[in-house]
Amino acid sequence: MTNPATLDGIRRVLVLAHTRRAEARDVARAFVKELSGHGIVVRLLRSEADELELDPAGYFPEVELTDSETDASRGCELTVVIGGDGSILRAAEVTHTRLTPVLGVNLGHVGFLAEAEHEDVAATIDAIVHQRYTTEDRLTLDVRAFVEGELVYSTFAVNEASVEKAARERMLEVVIEIDDRPLSRWGCDGVVCATPTGSTAYNFSAGGPVVWPQVEALCIVPLSAHALFARPMVVAPSSTIAIEVLDGNESSGVLWCDGRRSVDLPPGARIEVSRGVRPVRLVRLHEAPFTDRLVAKFGLSVEGWRGAAELRRQLRQGGSPATGERE
Repeated sequence: MTNPATLDGIRRVLVLAHTRRAEARDVARAFVKELSGHGIVVRLLRSEADELELDPAGYFPEVELTDSETDASRGCELTVVIGGDGSILRAAEVTHTRLTPVLGVNLGHVGFLAEAEHEDVAATIDAIVHQRYTTEDRLTLDVRAFVEGELVYSTFAVNEASVEKAARERMLEVVIEIDDRPLSRWGCDGVVCATPTGSTAYNFSAGGPVVWPQVEALCIVPLSAHALFARPMVVAPSSTIAIEVLDGNESSGVLWCDGRRSVDLPPGARIEVSRGVRPVRLVRLHEAPFTDRLVAKFGLSVEGWRGAAELRRQLRQGGSPATGERE
């Protein structure tokens, strides 16, 4: 496969790591050594190279260093990120403007966004070297916050944007709007707006639906709402969701995006959430169905499952589908 980011003919890979963890540092060093050994230029953030105690000139080709996170993935065919889902969300921030594909190597607990586990380092490196991978675009959110009609904050989210109360002891009064029409008013702890990718994150913990990645939709989940109509909802990907923090609130709210970036919301603030202009591009090494990923990541029990193939086998042998015994 070819990548337009490598028009100069030089293959480059950005490596990001959760360098506060010893295990992540060890895995990162292994990636740098092996990728360089196969003639691939590895790029690192200078601060992470220092924490990895790497000498760039000790590798051939020499490791490239950059001080700029926003432009770190320029010219790279992909970004390898070593850590948990939080590290992958950080990598999505670093690569967002360049649409550089992100390959997650999981060192966390669930690691739903990751494609590889840390014990599969050798196989993952081999797949990168021989370009045996595909990419998958995932829907993101564009998020804007307005105060008195003025745009005060603009960002994006891979998993979710949530509007939450700032004071633990008070509810947040909000009005929800869908496509320029008011829907309902809630006194609540907050509201989560999630993508299908984020449906297994905060949205899932809040009681929202799990949405298959191939489904293009936006999820809305009220948090502890005091209202008769406060159910999780799924709206069209073309919809614009607006959350207005009512003027009568005695305390302010907080907008969180992917649990990483936040801004305070005074009473009267308005937050608009819509489909992102730029997707996040994830690297896939396997074609495993999303159902299998759910079972593996959440440890779901499938004991007793036989499946259609087993039923067809029994029918061919003259057995009863209900009992498995010959009639």
